[in-house]
Amino acid sequence: MGLLEEILGRPKLRQQLWAWWYPFFTRRIRGQGIRFLNYAYEESPPLALPLTAADEPDRPNIQLYHHVAAGADLRGARVLEVSCGHGGGASYLSRTYAPAEYVGLDLNPAGIRFCAAEHRVPGLRFVVGDAQRLPFPDASFDVVLNVEASHCYPDFPGFLDEVARVLKPGGRFRHADLRYPSQTEGWVRALATHPRLRLDEMRLINPEVIRGMELNTPRYRAMVAAAFPRFLQGLTLDFAGVTGSRIHRDAVSGELSYRSFRLTRKA
Repeated sequence: MGLLEEILGRPKLRQQLWAWWYPFFTRRIRGQGIRFLNYAYEESPPLALPLTAADEPDRPNIQLYHHVAAGADLRGARVLEVSCGHGGGASYLSRTYAPAEYVGLDLNPAGIRFCAAEHRVPGLRFVVGDAQRLPFPDASFDVVLNVEASHCYPDFPGFLDEVARVLKPGGRFRHADLRYPSQTEGWVRALATHPRLRLDEMRLINPEVIRGMELNTPRYRAMVAAAFPRFLQGLTLDFAGVTGSRIHRDAVSGELSYRSFRLTRKA
């Protein structure tokens, strides 16, 4: 059993480890310009997203956000991203689709400080908060996004209850994440059977995520070598999903399932 698989299967260990790891990771890479903490996405043939020169280095990660948010109709909407990481996706979607408001929430206070300093976009704000207890009124958002973060949560069905609570009737929930076999059935069942959320689409996107990991590998290897002591580099490279890492190998073999979901809040 790999480290990530063991962590995913133990909710209390998962909660404690991620609560320590993400602030530590943010502090170590603050100067590296890493605006995304998710893996990446590359279709075949490649997407032809028009990007600015500043966004181009993050193309593989941006493409994952583009895939997840597609069809959610963000323009003029109130959008919440739960677990926004370093805010790169929030910034890109805000600048590209002009929602009325975009709120990025994350439990990592160091990450939120990074976001507030790095991403100054009209209508975009960042707050510290818990995915399991969202600090917002009922029916306050048109769209909720959650990208590659829910495997950190100790109570995934409870998180879905919170998503359903803060979404307006007819609102959209867009979700993407990864699971090992022992967690996959419960994950999909929770999404498919939630009483207030309708599952409209599920896609297995391992091939696209694998290509994205491989595109990011040179950059992430350089980042890890510059920011982490040698004794932590192997673990961090695995976390980063570089080519040849345990995460990458498990995604290639199919042992690790990466999926995207589209759901709608029932009336």
